[in-house]
Amino acid sequence: MNNKKQHQALIIIVVIWILSATMLFTATSLFAQSKSSGSDLYSQLGLFSEVLQKLKQNYVTELKDEDLIKSAIDGMLGSTDPHTTYFPKEEFEEFTTSTKGSFGGLGIQIDKIGDYITVISPIEGTPAYRMGITSGDRIIKVDDISLIGASTDEAIKHMRGEVGTTVTITISRPGVEKPLEFTLTREVIKIKSIPYFFKLDNGTGYIRISQFNENTVQELRAALNALENEGIKSLIIDLRWNPGGLLDQAVDTVNEFIGPNKLVVETKGRIPTSNRQYFTRYNTKSRNYPIIVLVNEASASASEIFAGSMQDWDKGLVIGKPTFGKGSVQQLIPLMNGGGLKVTTAYYYIKSGRCIHKNINDKILLGKEVTEKDREAEKEKNLQQVYYTVNKRVVYGGGGITPDIEVDADLMTNFGMELRRQNAFFNFAVDYMVEHQHKLDKNFLVTDELINRFLNYIKDKGISYTQADLDSTDTYIRTMLKSELIRNVYGDSEAYKASIGLDKQLQTAINLLNKYETMDALFDYAATKNKR
Repeated sequence: MNNKKQHQALIIIVVIWILSATMLFTATSLFAQSKSSGSDLYSQLGLFSEVLQKLKQNYVTELKDEDLIKSAIDGMLGSTDPHTTYFPKEEFEEFTTSTKGSFGGLGIQIDKIGDYITVISPIEGTPAYRMGITSGDRIIKVDDISLIGASTDEAIKHMRGEVGTTVTITISRPGVEKPLEFTLTREVIKIKSIPYFFKLDNGTGYIRISQFNENTVQELRAALNALENEGIKSLIIDLRWNPGGLLDQAVDTVNEFIGPNKLVVETKGRIPTSNRQYFTRYNTKSRNYPIIVLVNEASASASEIFAGSMQDWDKGLVIGKPTFGKGSVQQLIPLMNGGGLKVTTAYYYIKSGRCIHKNINDKILLGKEVTEKDREAEKEKNLQQVYYTVNKRVVYGGGGITPDIEVDADLMTNFGMELRRQNAFFNFAVDYMVEHQHKLDKNFLVTDELINRFLNYIKDKGISYTQADLDSTDTYIRTMLKSELIRNVYGDSEAYKASIGLDKQLQTAINLLNKYETMDALFDYAATKNKR
């Protein structure tokens, strides 16, 4: 009787698979194209049913139908790309509601790369950002729970919690021999799209867009109006570490600079419903001052659409490092059992015809080995794919956005990294400002006396150093001390202003805007620099 019930259950499972497959084929108009393809599908499902039945009958221990089917589904989806996944009922419900409301978190954008939960970028103004957690860090443990092999959902569950509680995460950092431990206090994660903007001394406006959320366009308009009322003569838009966000907000932010009825991006997929074009929609004031857009390896998705579109419409010069290359589109599809599928249905293509998606990232996220030779080969392939902007400037494509001018970021010394990991600047600033009743002149100077006091402070905290460490990190220490002390009294915007001197990519943009007063002059300079 037991075998009979098992056989009936197997038949039901196969019937459900057949019905689901038939519905999928009908929905995409593929089933009618070929009787042979339908017959082949039934044949393969029959094979699957037979293997399942024989496995259950003969395996050394008892196997559960649910576990076998889940493994089969995961294996099937694993042959596609890392963004196509199956969610059982409870996970699907949690996934579809996880972006609603506030929660106690750390402020880390993560993804699973191979067996490791990896930091894509820390979110500005959050515990993770303040503690110096950075892109590429591997989170190997949360408290005493190993995350090696864990899913991103499992990692998020362990890192989130009640606001005000602490959590210790252990990180493996490339280039650092021993694991690093960080103890962070969970906070309500509510992120401003534009955490700060200001006018620089040379008359250039600076706007930092940390992500594209539902308030980005509104915040951008307010920032532009304020800066233009101050009489800016040029603008820098900083998209570094911006993981993306809402597509419509990316399109509408581009709209602020290029005006209405212009193609920004389109999605192209295998089925007709995946193909869609996104145009700008409304009139905006003319902005003819020169604009530079800063990007780096962690600029992804919507931020790539913005940067690439500013390139394509000749409204901005892009400076920095080639972007991440997250250009695939996913759709959530509910299933009859209450679970769901997240399926990649299309890729993003911007106005020039460039596809944003970088295929090598899929291999990395699936844990497949990617060598430096592979990276160089893809980079060279991308540079061979030539596209043209509206004004016939040459741009390169094939994955991510290639900057008009590539500029490396400064590398932090090991001692500087240790000071930030230990939160030394932040903690010293807190103690110092309590002692001084939170009174500080914004234009104060970091004296040798203050430096010596800081060095005594870190020595008391057990942080050792050599004279060589101090010599190589002197400018960094002075700048970060000033930045953190200012942050404690005047906030993030003023703190960032104080640290600008350390930012090589930003300094390059400022110097170019000092030298060239029009977009055409900037484009001409970039063209001569990039001659092949």
